[in-house]
Amino acid sequence: MAIFDELFLSKLLRPIPDRETPVPHGTRHFVNGRPLDPPFPLGSQQVLFGMGCFWGAERKFWQAGEGVYVTAVGYAGGMTKNPTYEDVCSGRTGHAEVVHVVYQPPAITFEQLLRLFWEGHDPTQGMRQGNDHGTQYRSAIYVSTPEQLAVANESRAMYQRVLTKAGLGVITTEIADCPPFYYAEEYHQQYLAKNPGGYCGLGGTGVACPLGESSF
Repeated sequence: MAIFDELFLSKLLRPIPDRETPVPHGTRHFVNGRPLDPPFPLGSQQVLFGMGCFWGAERKFWQAGEGVYVTAVGYAGGMTKNPTYEDVCSGRTGHAEVVHVVYQPPAITFEQLLRLFWEGHDPTQGMRQGNDHGTQYRSAIYVSTPEQLAVANESRAMYQRVLTKAGLGVITTEIADCPPFYYAEEYHQQYLAKNPGGYCGLGGTGVACPLGESSF
């Protein structure tokens, strides 16, 4: 379910126009040297995760192991074509900051990625993540297959039960088919590898996600 509030809607009444030219985003992953753009190896699968500021979120996934082929950061879920970072931060594009994850089962599974997602941020906060406020910081999973969609929805229901038992609120994560993905500027790609002391505002709930257990 998409999350809209009065501020979000008021800003979208004044949307930023499309750009015909994508922003330059570089060609290779700063950490593993692999191409950021398709085509990707046969058998690869793709998903977009929105967890708040995409700098720390991307690091979680490129550190997940060799099963993750490549990661990149960008914008998705909004209206403006080829937005810039400044456009997205204005709240007038509707986009979320997301991580594009290209992964290769069975070396890593979608369930393992979902566990990193749920445990890596607080999915109950709506249009914010910690001290970061704005529509671009909302929680989202944008899937590329019907199978991913089913598993993502099941995982949300399961994690909600665990969060409720822990006295926490309702998950606000949007789960939907992949919208167009627009790469962010090159300096954002693998930002925390280029700037090891850079800002990371991610923080989870502290509640474990039981993906992979018999209850799932």
